[in-house]
Amino acid sequence: DVITLLDDNEWPSKTSGFKETMTEYRAELKKLAEKVMEVMDENLSLPKGYIKKAFNDGEGHSAFFGTKVSHYPPCPHPELVNGLRAHTDAGGVILLFQDDVVGGLQILKDGQWIDVQPMKNTIVINTGDQIEVLSNGRYKSTWHRVLATPDGNRRSIASFYNPSLKATIAPAPGLVEKDGEEIDQTYPKFWFGDYMSIYAKQKFLPKEPRFQAVRAL
Repeated sequence: DVITLLDDNEWPSKTSGFKETMTEYRAELKKLAEKVMEVMDENLSLPKGYIKKAFNDGEGHSAFFGTKVSHYPPCPHPELVNGLRAHTDAGGVILLFQDDVVGGLQILKDGQWIDVQPMKNTIVINTGDQIEVLSNGRYKSTWHRVLATPDGNRRSIASFYNPSLKATIAPAPGLVEKDGEEIDQTYPKFWFGDYMSIYAKQKFLPKEPRFQAVRAL
């Protein structure tokens, strides 16, 4: 089961405090996402606010911030199904408040699937495809999946800070030039909306062909 929350949601009237709590939560998570991007700017020796500015197209189209609340019920035969197939996220910075008791989330590291252990009062930070492009591969979008489990109900709240569909995404110039010499630019320049059109059809496939496909547009 999935519920997607946005700023202009039609909120349930019979759930006291839900709107107020989630509005405050989302506002704080958005601030955290922007702080994370500033840290990435610093790590990449980019001007402060570079990634945030890149996610906004400069013509009144703001970056997208959405929250997805997911519920994974227990599965009597988890060996027969996947809770969520392996994929990388299309967008920018993802902030995950996962279940603090029931596990299931895994990331791929050095060819091995690693459990992301449930921990109370923690936010798991994930990077999407657009961060990989902007950083010219310094940061990689993370392959992850969710396994079905036989015991317990797992809930997660994932907040996505993504570019505007009209935003132009490309490797930062400072990461493809050094002392006047060009460094290999692995990633193309594209509109994020074009990338999403391709991603919608290839979400669970290797990401490299997506980059090549959007390069050809």
